[in-house]
Amino acid sequence: MTEHVYKSVELTGSSSKSSDDAIRVAIERASKTIRDIRWFHVTDVRGHVDGGKIAHWQVTLKIGFTLEG
Repeated sequence: MTEHVYKSVELTGSSSKSSDDAIRVAIERASKTIRDIRWFHVTDVRGHVDGGKIAHWQVTLKIGFTLEG
């Protein structure tokens, strides 16, 4: 098995659709500038309520990516 070293960063994605969509938005956006993303870990889920209904989701996650070299 190859040994890896990972770096992690914290992101917050948002979506009016769902918490899963907020995660997807964050990872897809990060992948435009961060290479070799390998994992994510959700650390917080919160939302905005308007008129008694969920109006917006915010999900904070850590993503890990492998270091080159």
